Amino acid sequence: MRERKRLEALVRDDDELVRRTGDIDAYFELAREGEDVLPDLEKSIQELGTFTEDLEARTMLSGEADALNAIVTVHPGAGGTESQDWAQMLLRMYLRWAEQQGFKTEMNDYQDGEEAGIKSATFTIVGEYAFGLLAGESGVHRLVRISPFDSAKRRHTSFASVYVSPEIDETIHVDLKPEDMRVDTYRSGGKGGQHVNTTDSAVRITHLPTGIVVQCQNERSQHKNRDKAMKMLRSRLYEFELEKKRADAKKLEDSKLDINFGSQIRSYVLQPYRMAKDHRTKVEVGDVDKVLDGYLEPFLRGYLLARRRGTAVVAEAGDDLDE
Repeated sequence: MRERKRLEALVRDDDELVRRTGDIDAYFELAREGEDVLPDLEKSIQELGTFTEDLEARTMLSGEADALNAIVTVHPGAGGTESQDWAQMLLRMYLRWAEQQGFKTEMNDYQDGEEAGIKSATFTIVGEYAFGLLAGESGVHRLVRISPFDSAKRRHTSFASVYVSPEIDETIHVDLKPEDMRVDTYRSGGKGGQHVNTTDSAVRITHLPTGIVVQCQNERSQHKNRDKAMKMLRSRLYEFELEKKRADAKKLEDSKLDINFGSQIRSYVLQPYRMAKDHRTKVEVGDVDKVLDGYLEPFLRGYLLARRRGTAVVAEAGDDLDE
């Protein structure tokens, strides 16, 4: 059924491409006859350009896991409240992007910060090619702004890491041995009152050979939390094994583990100027507020094009927008 749905979408895209180019041909014919169709013609050409860009991006999503759902984890870097607030901003950005794409989202784990922001969050984006589109978002994201938490109104730099893995389905087998896992249960955090959880329903699973840790606490049932955590662990292990086979795995892992200066894949500058810049592909967007509201298409498409050319690289140490 999934393959049929994918093929039907390809047929619809082809029909839509024929229809749009036919409309443009018709406008040219009307223009030759003296009709005033210039505004409609310009609009149709612009819409065709956007449509073909989307098609081009989808043709680059041919990996085994590209069509799967995406599991996204956001962690703040060092810096306390400032970084935790930045992590929450990133979480909102990806949730808004998913909403704009018509994708569904499911929150798996969410931990509030002490004063503001989040300590961590893991959620699933359900939609065709969600992982393929977001695969390039894994890494460290850097924010430069006047801190709302600093009474002296000084400029601060904050870091947060994003990790994206595919949600493995039944078509991909991941072998998990019980002796390789440690399962811990604990009481879920809540807002108190009638929402307080009085049972140890939250589940944390540690994969001992790799050190990968996943946890889920959003369901009230321990069994449901365990099932979700197992699915997350399979996805993380699948992506872990894929990365080991990639030629640039060492650089990619370094960028994820070192959440500080010189390791960022993208910078979002709100002060002294305003710009979002990807350090791997050199894609820049001046409207950084629009980016933080979920406008990620230039960065996602830029990464896919660079990956196809083999030119997508991790940011070199010292690559700083302030320079």
